[in-house]
Amino acid sequence: MNYSDQIALAVKNGQLMSSAAENLQAWFSAGLPVWAQQSLGELVARGEWSELNDRFYRYLEFGTGGMRGRTIGQVTAQAETGQLSAGGTPEHANVGSNLLNDFTLIRAIIGLHRYVHGYLQAQASAARPKLVIAHDVRHFSRHFCELAASTWARLGGEAIIFDGPRSTPQLSFTVRHLSAHTGAVITASHNPAHDNGFKAYFTDGAQVISPQDKGIITEVDAVPLSAVQEFLTKDLRSVVTLGSTADAAYLAAAAQAVIDPGLLQATPLKVVFTNLHGVGAISSLPLLRQAGITVTPVPEQLVGDARFPTVKSPNPENAEALAMAVALAEQNGAEVVMATDPDCDRMGVAVRNRAGKMELLTGNQVGALLADYRITKYKELGWIPRTGSESAAIIKTFVTTPLQDAIGRGHGVKVINTLTGFKWIAGKLRGYEEQLIAAKGGDFDYEAAPFRQRAADLQAHSTFVLFSSEESYGYLPNDLVRDKDGNAACLMFAEVCAWVKSRGLTVPEYLNEIYLKYGFFLEGVINIYYEGASGAAKIKRILASYRQNSPTAFGSTAVTRFQDFGREKFSDADGELIPAQDLYLVTLANGYSFAARGSGTEPKMKFYLFAQEQAKSAAALPAAKAQAQAILDGLKALIEADARRRAEG
Repeated sequence: MNYSDQIALAVKNGQLMSSAAENLQAWFSAGLPVWAQQSLGELVARGEWSELNDRFYRYLEFGTGGMRGRTIGQVTAQAETGQLSAGGTPEHANVGSNLLNDFTLIRAIIGLHRYVHGYLQAQASAARPKLVIAHDVRHFSRHFCELAASTWARLGGEAIIFDGPRSTPQLSFTVRHLSAHTGAVITASHNPAHDNGFKAYFTDGAQVISPQDKGIITEVDAVPLSAVQEFLTKDLRSVVTLGSTADAAYLAAAAQAVIDPGLLQATPLKVVFTNLHGVGAISSLPLLRQAGITVTPVPEQLVGDARFPTVKSPNPENAEALAMAVALAEQNGAEVVMATDPDCDRMGVAVRNRAGKMELLTGNQVGALLADYRITKYKELGWIPRTGSESAAIIKTFVTTPLQDAIGRGHGVKVINTLTGFKWIAGKLRGYEEQLIAAKGGDFDYEAAPFRQRAADLQAHSTFVLFSSEESYGYLPNDLVRDKDGNAACLMFAEVCAWVKSRGLTVPEYLNEIYLKYGFFLEGVINIYYEGASGAAKIKRILASYRQNSPTAFGSTAVTRFQDFGREKFSDADGELIPAQDLYLVTLANGYSFAARGSGTEPKMKFYLFAQEQAKSAAALPAAKAQAQAILDGLKALIEADARRRAEG
């Protein structure tokens, strides 16, 4: 029985989805390299239908920010594994339309080039499309970077790469710094080691949003598999590799995250830092040391390693990922632990409390601390009026703690809420930049203006953004970078710690000050993972069910408001219409609330829970915390049980 007959029989027996069979047959007949054909033949011969379903039931979506998926399947063929590298990387990224591999990557690059070329033509520009690419330490990241650059150059564009791994925020900065037309990062952030991804950026250094995202997706979807073959061999002769000056420019920009450098110089601070085997040490360590901070890296996690061997997950949100750093801090008496994820766009922390123990903080807590401190310090140093200003703002996502809304209101500054994803925050930054340029005249050089002068000009003609953040440990100090920045976040948090220490407090005590002023806010998260083709269907069922049959109560607590961002129209604090998205906000009669959405980067359904209780004194705060936790725990169980029922239809 040949492969086609085996595939047809598997479909007939209900073992293989028809869409998977169609894509698999197309790949068999596409003239793929011998190793790829052998790999598919081996999987078919072995009857690995579940694996083939996951690999071929669809094409890996080039979504609104790029694509992310497995490079190594749950089951691999011998020809794919081949000769493992010293770092454990297989010889080839696994074959499949729903995987990130040479074929799907080249397809994405061709589509991106077609879009950018057309965009430049529409602008009456004769410039060659210029692309900057960065990559992390994951399996195949350097290979994918070089393959993408080679493809871009062979298509007639100008391709620029770094000489090794670099962080996502550095890519964002470099796109702007070099006046590139587009950028890309090869990374899957904190995903499991078997994943990798491709994030696309546009001329402003931000991840693409409408209308660019839809235009790029259309072009990528139109690229046939047959167009990929001629680009499978790399040719780097015309690819430009950046030198140390590119690093120096980014480091200088990131250093401006610090508002009051004298604080860090005057207040000794001991920090333990871990990059969790990722790229964070490349920039975060020199930035912290240059600021006068004593930093000790975790030696076992300092070297880049695609396997992330010392952690279950290289995610600074997880206590387990920070365990080695916390243990080192206990040994050397450090006051702070900082951890960055593999591409260094996010940061997690632990701080020493009054009892002398290290205490983990959540992304929402860190965001609240940074927001309150930065507004306070900007007022103190005269950057913004002491009474606040509607021309100064903080930006956050809807799924980030409402404590920041309270902080912003309390300080008299504008609070902008956006959809999930830093690209929406960057979109606001671009709008404020464009407003200032329009007010100043077309010859105004936004990038050349000293930062403090830019801040004053933005307040006079647009909006000066004091701080931006999202709950998933992403923070941005200013608009010099247009994506969340783990390197700058380390500096920002160090400054907060120095300020708190100079006041004779601990960081948790400062957080309690904020709670007493604005109320106690507690957040929770529910992640329900659904892998593969069947999992994707369950996520769709939950989202559709919420829209068609929205919840009316959880236990004895009634739902008082249901907001559907996919069907209703909402505007932000500037009066700008918020784009439609499958995001639901649910408010309960007790004042608690939650948001529901499908993850854009992982195969999971995600719920964000928000609790709030008042405490009129420090003595009342423990009881308020306990009550909020108890109610939130009960609500969590009810929401998850309801979601699992909806998933089954």
